[in-house]
Amino acid sequence: MTKRKIINDPVYDGFLCIDDPVILNVVEHPYFQRQRRIKQLGLTYLVYPGAMHTRFSHMLGALNLMGRALEVLKQKGVEITDDECRGAKLAILLHDLGHGPFSHTSERVLVDVPHEEITLMMMQRINTEMNGALDVAIEIFSNHYPKHFLHQLVSSQLDVDRLDYLSRDSFFTGVSEGIVGTDRIISMLNVHDDELVVDEKGIYSVEKFIISRRLMYWQVYMHKTVIAADNLLLNILRRARELDPTVFHLDPSAPDFLERFAEVDDDDVMVAVKRWQHSDDETLSTLCRNLINRRLPAIKFSNEPFTHSSVGPTLGEDRNSYFVGTGELHNRSYDFNDQEIKVLYKDGRCLPISEASDQLDRHFLEKQVTKYFRFYPKANA
Repeated sequence: MTKRKIINDPVYDGFLCIDDPVILNVVEHPYFQRQRRIKQLGLTYLVYPGAMHTRFSHMLGALNLMGRALEVLKQKGVEITDDECRGAKLAILLHDLGHGPFSHTSERVLVDVPHEEITLMMMQRINTEMNGALDVAIEIFSNHYPKHFLHQLVSSQLDVDRLDYLSRDSFFTGVSEGIVGTDRIISMLNVHDDELVVDEKGIYSVEKFIISRRLMYWQVYMHKTVIAADNLLLNILRRARELDPTVFHLDPSAPDFLERFAEVDDDDVMVAVKRWQHSDDETLSTLCRNLINRRLPAIKFSNEPFTHSSVGPTLGEDRNSYFVGTGELHNRSYDFNDQEIKVLYKDGRCLPISEASDQLDRHFLEKQVTKYFRFYPKANA
């Protein structure tokens, strides 16, 4: 009998069923099990206590939505083989495999390689171990598969990755702005000229999806206290590496890079931070105590860049850059450099959402909001 696994997922108020032996073997792989130890939203739990969910649950949720989307497309007459279904499911299941500790927070700090490249390296390693079972999945993930719409389901401006993380992050943070009509959007998906499109009746659900994503960035992903916590952790890692270059040293060119990378997760970083509280280096120990005890730096947003004189108090040249600094954030709800979301009408017309929508015109969609921030110790605020 085929092995079958049922997983309870509170986000979709039901059970996720996996009965494909190849997918089950991938889920049981150590690279995938590591995702249980990587938080989906990094340090966001310091603002929203419920945000303790992991990459593991998000990747399984995205797998569930991919299965539902493929079934909808097949019911509408889109030709998708069993091998392509499996490939698309594996591609979305593994799409976040290369994230480092605390997801995006540590990216480019512990290892100067984008997580997408590490994901592909891990997929290729699993594929070798499983005798080519991921060949189609890798082609879909890399956008080299002939049917482009399968890649769009994995990565586009309206993919099942975004549909899951908006719903999941909204659920666990309690922020209602992220609630989108996932079922409605999936039921409205279609394919036209090898492109993923949305049927005309789904246009309002797509409008809400775009607005919800924009609001979630300011309300959750770029919340000022989350940014303060992220910068604190980054400065801890920067100081630790400055004192000892071997700390979490990961060399992408080393033969054992993937094994070493896969061994590092949120737990390792937090254990190190707790240990560094007692470091002889005052800067490192202070930074670590601040994070452990949630003594986060003060942070101020502005629509204009901060001048040098307005950055904050001076703490001494050797310590200043770790406790006082500036940065900038960018939020664009829609990217015209990416493939546009298109709406398919009953008469056969297919228009980009910027033309089809009477709410989201091009001016609104292409507007990028930039905010500048400075952080500094609260005691000197």
